[in-house]
Amino acid sequence: MNGTLLLRIATAIILLTHSVIGMFNNGINDFGNLFLNQIGFAPFGVFLAWSIKISHVIAAILLLADRYIKLAGFVTIFVLIMGIALVHFKEGWFVVGGGRNGVEYNFLLICVLLAIMYPNGFKKSAPKN
Repeated sequence: MNGTLLLRIATAIILLTHSVIGMFNNGINDFGNLFLNQIGFAPFGVFLAWSIKISHVIAAILLLADRYIKLAGFVTIFVLIMGIALVHFKEGWFVVGGGRNGVEYNFLLICVLLAIMYPNGFKKSAPKN
């Protein structure tokens, strides 16, 4: 167990709740059909939407298992950056309060994932003799 346990659990909960609910309320299909297909990803919008949500579930499992953390982090960060570029950037910074649907939540998740991936910072490893 390491110092990232609380962050890994919290991030896994966020990724799971953000994904699993959409699997049962048609949210993923709607995102694929009504958004991704409409902005140029047709006919792959639904496939992409499911791929994104399944990647979140897998990342959550890996975070909880403390395995392949960097792979899970890089994939999830890529998805979050694409979410910023395609959805949230045009809405501004704030998720609520000073605006709606902005980038601040994705920004925080990216920072948390980086903290999990690099718990000792971005230091170079000392050369081994």
